Amino acid sequence: MGTRIMTRIVTKTAFTIGLLILLMAVPALGASINKSVKIGAGEESDGATSVNGSITVGNDATVTGNLKTVNGTIRIDAGAVVRKASTVNGGLKLGDNAKADLLSTVNGSIRVGEKATVEDDIEAVNGRISIEKGARVANNVGNVNGEIGLSGAEVGGDLSTVNGDIDLEDGSIVKGDLIVEEPGGWNSDKEKSRKPRVVIGPGSRVEGTIVLERKVDLFISETAEVGGVSGEMTMDDAVRFSGDRP
Repeated sequence: MGTRIMTRIVTKTAFTIGLLILLMAVPALGASINKSVKIGAGEESDGATSVNGSITVGNDATVTGNLKTVNGTIRIDAGAVVRKASTVNGGLKLGDNAKADLLSTVNGSIRVGEKATVEDDIEAVNGRISIEKGARVANNVGNVNGEIGLSGAEVGGDLSTVNGDIDLEDGSIVKGDLIVEEPGGWNSDKEKSRKPRVVIGPGSRVEGTIVLERKVDLFISETAEVGGVSGEMTMDDAVRFSGDRP
């Protein structure tokens, strides 16, 4: 069970990585090599691919295809609408009121701006995920290594990590389970690894169960609501706190 997140993320990104390597070898297929790509504000595009360059989508632009890069960031500005945005080495930023189907990176952070919408999943292997006030992710959010922070945001599915901290603030909502998986493979030495810190802040809610396959430092606000704690810990192991932070 300890490799569920990584298996899912790596499987989904394997095709993208393979395609981008192919594009690197065959420029005729349409990738921009060693060059950044910019889609202007209000423009329409069928997608963009870069090998060693960033991709920027301007305010209120519409992208009907996918955005993919190997080494570079992807920035989607306010009000833009895109489909899948994925990178291997680089961060992703979805601006305020923007919309995307799916956001995925292997090594890099992901930030979702205020009132933005992600219609499917957010996935990272090594990188922080932050989701701002009023933003909504319809399905799952997960990484292996890196903090996951929600600030007044909603996740429609599960929220999961292996080694990352999780912080729910300002009345954030997780409609599925909150899962901290048991480390597997090179992360399997639980006794020596750092314990993740999980904070369910004031007014926040986990409608499913907090599933802990390893010990964590668990803090739950007195005004938060959770559907229970299972696995390596129970609700009795949680530290309840008042105020904004534990």
